[in-house]
Amino acid sequence: MTIATNDSVGELNSIEVIKDEMNAKCVELLHLQFVDIEGILKHVTVTAEQLEAALEGKIMFDGSSIKGFSPINKSDLYLQPDLSSFAVLPWSIEEGYSEARFLCSVKNPDGTDFEGDPRNVLKKTVKKAEDKGYSISIGPELEFFLFETDESGRPTNQTQDFAGYFEPSPHDNGEKVRLEIYRALKQMGFTIEASHHEVARGQHEINFKYSDALTAADLATTYKWVVKTIAKKFGLHATFMPKPIGGENGSGMHTNISLFNIEKQENAFFDTKDERQLSEAAYQFIAGLIKNVKNFVAVTNPLVNSYKRLVPGYEAPCYIAWSASNRSALIRIPATRGAGTRVEIRCPDPSANPYLAFAIIAAAGLDGVENKLTAPQEVVDDIFSMTDEQLFLREIDNLPTSLEFAVNAFEEGEIGRKTLGEHVFSEYVELKRGEWDSFRTTVHSWELENYHTKF
Repeated sequence: MTIATNDSVGELNSIEVIKDEMNAKCVELLHLQFVDIEGILKHVTVTAEQLEAALEGKIMFDGSSIKGFSPINKSDLYLQPDLSSFAVLPWSIEEGYSEARFLCSVKNPDGTDFEGDPRNVLKKTVKKAEDKGYSISIGPELEFFLFETDESGRPTNQTQDFAGYFEPSPHDNGEKVRLEIYRALKQMGFTIEASHHEVARGQHEINFKYSDALTAADLATTYKWVVKTIAKKFGLHATFMPKPIGGENGSGMHTNISLFNIEKQENAFFDTKDERQLSEAAYQFIAGLIKNVKNFVAVTNPLVNSYKRLVPGYEAPCYIAWSASNRSALIRIPATRGAGTRVEIRCPDPSANPYLAFAIIAAAGLDGVENKLTAPQEVVDDIFSMTDEQLFLREIDNLPTSLEFAVNAFEEGEIGRKTLGEHVFSEYVELKRGEWDSFRTTVHSWELENYHTKF
């Protein structure tokens, strides 16, 4: 997905490239895609003859029908395709026919950016970083589960295999599914770096190359759609639910992030003079994440179910600490140095809206750089094996343990409102409070099993 450039000549050339590819692949339908406040992909489908109107941002939709968008008296919104996101859909290709898509930003009727669009939220964060002299690079790692479906196509509780970490066939029955996903992603412009079975039964991961923050969010959104679409072709259900199986590892979206100094054209986190080869900006960025993480996990870990993953014993981080190598820490510095120097934050899960998650992670780290915050001491010991007393003495705090606590911290902190803007912030808080209230007032099967006959 690297067709377009920012200059007008490049844009004209890319439109011609798009038209040529549409003619060559016999594209008849165009899906204009965007995401709602939860990161759920939506699209409006138009015919290929509407390409010019689409590129001019003339395709309108009802924003009042999209969660977290517009009130009914201000419902008209428009879609502006991002030329760089154009892709023909591999599974649609037949002789003489295919479909394609664009990812879009949402616009107001006057042509300004719609403040409720998560993509526009991330674009604002990217612009703020650029104003400070930095570009943001992000490489997310999204894990998922594959489940069998019943005769009606509904997901069951039976995983597609019982293999373990890095196991090959015949134990890993998901290899063929991952291969098909890989092929589809590659045809849509992804650079795939690795694919493997994860720790839990039925759990998988396919890694793609890092890119700038906006493209990374576009890729993550596309990845989730492609994984689900290809899994369905195999009669399977793919889920990015963080903890679909009790007693097994959950699915994370470890997020690798780095800043590049635009003027010097170099990784701003790398410094050969430091013992860890980390720059002052890297330590400040880590400090910003640690300062703000309790106030942003409601975005990076947005579900009631998210907090069933963030518990001791299943490799997911529970405690707020950093380390150059220790995987029990919330923030880790992978071993690669030079241009590949990066900070990895391990709490996010793949149910998060990538646009909002990447925006708030970047903003939190930049808060540390801007205010020259000092990172706490590195924790090299296994945090999972520490007692409560040891954690207290080391001043290692823990992440919120429920969506309720996370939303409370989100609303009390500053980073959410400053990064998301008043519209998205208020809509998001209302949405998540409603979600928690629904969970709180529902009578669950565990309660019936434990209390129904006992009392």
